[in-house]
Amino acid sequence: MANGTGVEEFILLGFPGTWHSRVSLVVVFALTYSLTVIGNACIIALVWMNSNLQTPMYFFLCNLSFLEIWYTTGIVPKAIGVVLGTSQTISFRVCILQLFFLLSLGSTECFLLSVMAYDRYLAICYPLRYSSLMNSVLSARLVLSSWLGGFLAVSLLAFLTSRLTFCGPDVINHFLCDIDSCLALSCSDTWPVELATFLVSIIVVVASCVVTLVSYIYIISSILRIQSAHGRKKAFSTCSAHLSVVTIWYGSTMFLYVKPSAQNSLDLNKLVNTFNTVVTPLLNPFIYTLRNKEVRQALGWAFQKKVNFCHSS
Repeated sequence: MANGTGVEEFILLGFPGTWHSRVSLVVVFALTYSLTVIGNACIIALVWMNSNLQTPMYFFLCNLSFLEIWYTTGIVPKAIGVVLGTSQTISFRVCILQLFFLLSLGSTECFLLSVMAYDRYLAICYPLRYSSLMNSVLSARLVLSSWLGGFLAVSLLAFLTSRLTFCGPDVINHFLCDIDSCLALSCSDTWPVELATFLVSIIVVVASCVVTLVSYIYIISSILRIQSAHGRKKAFSTCSAHLSVVTIWYGSTMFLYVKPSAQNSLDLNKLVNTFNTVVTPLLNPFIYTLRNKEVRQALGWAFQKKVNFCHSS
């Protein structure tokens, strides 16, 4: 191996338990994954088909939905095999690749959420100048920067992890390859990787969270200055779905990565990671559907169009 490790593959422990409990968990994972892919794909299709939704706000939402599909795809199919015991082994190179892929997508999501917060800030605080400030060119550049920034930020971290030495044991107490599990198994000095993880977390998670927080401070102050209650409710409804997603995502992400050491409970990390990587991608499309009037109207429009097509046939 390039890093001189004596371990060529790892065994993912998954969720030990009885066969019935593991089958039940697999059913939950499979159902959650199916709904996640369908829900996020529907968001993308709705925006693509409905001209009223082809705005920067929904362009960002499409990118978020596209990311969520790949994010959960990189986890759940392998996790199902791990839980069933049919695919518990993972090679060292594939483990590093999964770690890089998932952390990069997670970093990209942080940047996208901060970009969406900035978009809402411009829409609410500068409504008359919004169309000129947030044009298609700027929105495309912000999305491209989010994707490139997410993958570049994790490159050094993944490289340093790939240089660690693993002498055994080769059992990872998780259903995926994450930083803490790899560091727990390494027999070399893990301090550089822990430091890099902490610094990348500060740059990606905390910095994007600060941008989001500052944006919402200005948003809330602008909403409070609106005279009519109807106006305040309408303004808040445009960002309530995003605020809900931000709260869920950053809460679990900060627990997992923004810490000076990796010596937290791996079982607790596994539980939070399950919520962050399996449940959260499912919640996003449903939150935006339930709390966004325009998405609900587009969904009703698509349903009515389908009904009319069936009747005409």
